[in-house]
Amino acid sequence: MDAVGVVLAAGLGTRVGADGNKAYLPLAGRSMLAWSLDTLTRLPDIARTILVYRRGEATLARDTVQSELDSDAVEFVEGGDTRHGSETNVLRYLADDIESGAVDVVAIHDAARPLAGPDMFVEAITLARRFGGALPTLPIRDLARQGAKGLECIADPSTLVRVQTPQAFRARDLLHAYLRAERDGFEGTDTSSCIERYTDLEVRTFPGRAANLKVTYARDAAVAQHLLAQAGGPTALR
Repeated sequence: MDAVGVVLAAGLGTRVGADGNKAYLPLAGRSMLAWSLDTLTRLPDIARTILVYRRGEATLARDTVQSELDSDAVEFVEGGDTRHGSETNVLRYLADDIESGAVDVVAIHDAARPLAGPDMFVEAITLARRFGGALPTLPIRDLARQGAKGLECIADPSTLVRVQTPQAFRARDLLHAYLRAERDGFEGTDTSSCIERYTDLEVRTFPGRAANLKVTYARDAAVAQHLLAQAGGPTALR
């Protein structure tokens, strides 16, 4: 049985200031998406690596991978109009191998998180194989809410977390959840939301990394550029 790593790169870059798809934004000498793909292709725990590209960018995706990665192991799948649609497309692409049992776990990662180290993928896949699903989280602190008398401190912020990627799940459950979601017209905000709605899988959390930031705004790109250049890539970040 094999684990598959998926990098989603079918979005836009309006908030980060990019003219087009922010996944191709250059950071520390290579496109942002190339960092995550490089991490995945070097992991013995990952048998296959798939890049989900934006519709109309097939040539750009292939040319970028060919020029920036020393690997011909990346597979390509056209994305959908939404994140959920892109996930559906890649799961349909893998459907025969999932149903046969050849693929047992799928790990899905955002290209906008170029700093996820290999340890995060390994932990997510290991937990998904054991329990059903896994995702990294970080605690949210210093929270308040607007009440009738103004701002009120939240008594127990430890129950609230920020979710990161990579998220990994047992492949067959994941596929069936997305097929049911497609039938119902449901679109989740991330992979775990669809799993929560349509399966009884036990989804475990593990500690996320502060450095595993999502490049959303221009300042995020500057921080990611600095960290990647300083550390020499996600492998050196813990």
